[in-house]
Amino acid sequence: MQGAEGGPFYLRVLRPNGSGAYAAVGTSGGATPSGTGVQTFNANLPIHAGDLIGVDPTKDTDTIGTVSVPGASYGFIFPPPFEGSTTAPSGTTSGQEIGLSAEVQPAPAITSISPASGSIAGGTGVTITGTNLNGASSVKFGSTPATSFTVESETQISAIAPPSSVPGAVDVTATTLAGNSATGNSDLFSYTACVVPRLKGKGLKPAKQALRRAGCKPGDVKRRKNRSDGVVKQTPKPHSILAPGSKVNITLAK
Repeated sequence: MQGAEGGPFYLRVLRPNGSGAYAAVGTSGGATPSGTGVQTFNANLPIHAGDLIGVDPTKDTDTIGTVSVPGASYGFIFPPPFEGSTTAPSGTTSGQEIGLSAEVQPAPAITSISPASGSIAGGTGVTITGTNLNGASSVKFGSTPATSFTVESETQISAIAPPSSVPGAVDVTATTLAGNSATGNSDLFSYTACVVPRLKGKGLKPAKQALRRAGCKPGDVKRRKNRSDGVVKQTPKPHSILAPGSKVNITLAK
């Protein structure tokens, strides 16, 4: 923005309706220039192909710079449209351009996660590959922020997976000024765990097999006299969720 005085000013997304009017479909937060020189402001404002970007003043006395450019023109809508309205331009000015340029950043996208799984205890180092990742301000595993992350390049982020209370797959998302990455099969990270099975009454061999299938390991095995056969006690209790490979101690009847 250049030559602006007053404010705050707001960016406005205008979507052509095909009949010469424009629908107001988004507005940014306000920015107040500190002088009339060239100034840069960031805005998180989704925009689609074919949309136009305008600038809304706050007061009648607000101004923005213009320059003479043969063959150029700009349109204006007065008063500024309110969100959701559809309005035709109030008029146009020929031979001039306003002192505003907007650099539209494409939304980030994630194309692969490596490795694609890790312990619910967290701490797995994950390489996130995609496009338009430069400047990422946030990386999340599901709804939980990554323990830490480093933007390596426009196509790669290194992140540390946070802990999770339950096993299963979550979407990994990256956020930049252009918004959040879309979710899909390519961004899934699966949390693995030892979900302790119920072992009561099982013999030693079936109990060990059940533990391994559940992502656990057999721990200490004790034997005691009992009228029952098979496992009579286990620690931790059934349905406990532990880090993968955790040991489960069992007590067998003789």
